[in-house]
Amino acid sequence: MTRPPTAAQRRVLDAADPVTGRLRGTETQLAALVKRGLAFRHPRPPHDHFLTPAGHRLREEAAAPGEPAPAPAVRDTGVFAARIGGEEDADPGPARAREVHSAWQGLLELRRMTGTSGATDRPCGWERAHLVQAAALALEAAGHPPDGPAGPGYRVRATPQPEAVAVRDPDPERLRACAATLEGAGWQVSAHTEPRTGARYVLASPRRA
Repeated sequence: MTRPPTAAQRRVLDAADPVTGRLRGTETQLAALVKRGLAFRHPRPPHDHFLTPAGHRLREEAAAPGEPAPAPAVRDTGVFAARIGGEEDADPGPARAREVHSAWQGLLELRRMTGTSGATDRPCGWERAHLVQAAALALEAAGHPPDGPAGPGYRVRATPQPEAVAVRDPDPERLRACAATLEGAGWQVSAHTEPRTGARYVLASPRRA
């Protein structure tokens, strides 16, 4: 890339889905981003455009200095957000199920693009940079219920430990099922007990090898 993106192209990059990297724009804008190596056109119908690793980096570098890159969040624009547990407006329904499935498939595609030999069994760089959202997406995509108005469920939270999140669920069987899901999704998991309360929880870290 010899020149920075134009203002219009920058807006397309900034509006990309933070999980899947899916882009929306005119054919001219998308073609220009492909030419710059910031996007690629998916070979299968409907031939949507997605950010390349370079496009993801450029988008994240636009975050304010000293602040982390924007993570998936619920916005007025309807951007997908993984349910980490504890949301007050969690609405499980067919539309949500479709969104989760699409986001998970997009994340697998991102793993394939950025991993070695096209493998999808290990978390990618985006997941390592957004541990809580990535773990929550794996759980929600597998059908585990997040904690919310509909009832108790999993909660995924950051921890002081580098590259590790804590997953809690008051039901021991559900917690074990969450651990199995994360392990199958390429995470290294271990069971622990809170010293003061005796509550069980799982620590999960993206597996590297």
